[in-house]
Amino acid sequence: MGDLLGVAVLGAGHMGADHIRRLDRVVGGARVAAVADPDPARAKEAVAGIDGVSVHTETEAALDAPGVEAVLIASPGPAHEEALLAALGRGLPVLCEKPMVPDSAGALRIVEAEARLDRRLTQVGFMRRHDAEYRRLKALLDDGRLGRPLMLHCVHRNVSSPPDFTSAMLIDSSVSHEIDAARWLLGQELTAVSVLRPRPSSGAPQGLLDPQFVVFETDGGALVDVEVFVNCGFGYQVRCEAVCEAGSARIGDDHGMLVTARGDAATEVPQDYLVRFAAAYDREVQSWVDATRRGRVTGPTAWDGYAASAVAEAGVRALESGGRVEIALAGRPALYAGHDD
Repeated sequence: MGDLLGVAVLGAGHMGADHIRRLDRVVGGARVAAVADPDPARAKEAVAGIDGVSVHTETEAALDAPGVEAVLIASPGPAHEEALLAALGRGLPVLCEKPMVPDSAGALRIVEAEARLDRRLTQVGFMRRHDAEYRRLKALLDDGRLGRPLMLHCVHRNVSSPPDFTSAMLIDSSVSHEIDAARWLLGQELTAVSVLRPRPSSGAPQGLLDPQFVVFETDGGALVDVEVFVNCGFGYQVRCEAVCEAGSARIGDDHGMLVTARGDAATEVPQDYLVRFAAAYDREVQSWVDATRRGRVTGPTAWDGYAASAVAEAGVRALESGGRVEIALAGRPALYAGHDD
């Protein structure tokens, strides 16, 4: 491995372009070696001013480009399975943005492919595990000072949803972050899900069931509720409160500048996840680069990616049926036993 880890970035859209910037300007120990995107003009714009980058329209061409030693997947979810299998087939370490693979069957194929290699190559981009507040909450729950967790109350709000956003995507795109965070914070699997639907907000596009109230049950006897509201209109807000036998702890309240002028005070509310979780993304990519340069793979596993997809699928079924849906996961391969980064 060279002095700088050569990374192929797959996808040059909103997320991919931000990761290209991050690898070039923020993260140490890595360089952008290749970029692939179906739109070559978009790819060239994303790498403008960066030397030594080859631009491709096909995934495999980027993976086979000179100097590529690792892969960062930031393409749309449906393209992830093919890209992951291609990277695994070449023995390349991967950081894959969520969802690892949107459907659980495809996600399980990634788990099985990696298990056949008998070594981890995949880290899934659940960046909240790298957020300072989430890490403090995890440490507090793990040390047991607050006693057994009883409930997690979660809020996930966006200013507005993209034009093609569907009611199911409130769960399998937005709530997928809470699914992983709950499994990680509690160290428990989610076993059942129900979805309640208030009258849609007048700010939601016609036909979009927004907001939703999602309730998960866990194998440890805890409850996790998520208010997801993707057209709230005023800002990007993510909060989580753990209620335990001997106390509670809440994160997500203090993000933004307090401005006082002409007798009024107002708190700045982030408008985008790339603003709210900027530091978490930086730490996530830096830790991935550092581990990869040492020949290690850490962070959320392919199994975590599969579990999130399987739970989200059950959530969509609960949304559509209006009933409680039990969640059944496949058997966990030994490769992932006891992993909790």
